[in-house]
Amino acid sequence: MTEPKETAVDQGGTEAPPSAASQLFDLRSIIALLFGIYGIVLTIQGLFFESEAQLQKAGGIDINLWSGIIMIIVAALFALWARLRPLVPPSESR
Repeated sequence: MTEPKETAVDQGGTEAPPSAASQLFDLRSIIALLFGIYGIVLTIQGLFFESEAQLQKAGGIDINLWSGIIMIIVAALFALWARLRPLVPPSESR
């Protein structure tokens, strides 16, 4: 029979520090960055460049502003998730 592979958590109860490459290419970080950029652009668009005609089309709701704020919140949640639960690369089996 084969023995189960040990992970970094199984070795003495401590986690191995995540490598820089695993943190750099973490999909949650990339998603947070994209949501953050788009959210900032939409928030600026909604605050400063919204015309009265566009507000009339949207029923009086500044959709760019609200969707930008929501995207910034989502970006913050993804960044917090990536920060609190970092990726742990699998340990090499010997």
